[in-house]
Amino acid sequence: MQNKFQQSIFAGITATIVMSLLMMVSAVMGMPKMSPPDLVAAMMGLPIAAGWVIHFMIGILFAMGYVFLFNNLLKKIPGKILRGAVYGLIVFIVAQISFPILGAIFADANNSEPEGSMVLLMIGSVVGHIVFGIVIALMVKPVLRITN
Repeated sequence: MQNKFQQSIFAGITATIVMSLLMMVSAVMGMPKMSPPDLVAAMMGLPIAAGWVIHFMIGILFAMGYVFLFNNLLKKIPGKILRGAVYGLIVFIVAQISFPILGAIFADANNSEPEGSMVLLMIGSVVGHIVFGIVIALMVKPVLRITN
């Protein structure tokens, strides 16, 4: 039996792998190339390997957020898939707020601009984060509901 910390790590790694594979496949199917590890590495002036490590660390942290906080807060939402989709949208919003802040902090690093249609990039990012949230929700044990 896994404890919440182990669930977070396993769910975060798995969801990050699924999201990353989805982004790679979508690029082959005509969507703009989306690579958070490349973006993070360029933003911070680090090698791509560090970008991948940071990408997975962020995925684990968001999984911990779900396991320790949002799983209980979102328990009124029926069904794991819908709960995960809502959490994925929350993660997307946090990412959209965080990246400009990180960009300002690391302004001296080599900041590369995304290529392709901004609308398609946003759609792809929303879908990727929703899939991320769904994978986490499907992997995490449900919160027991207390009925009176």
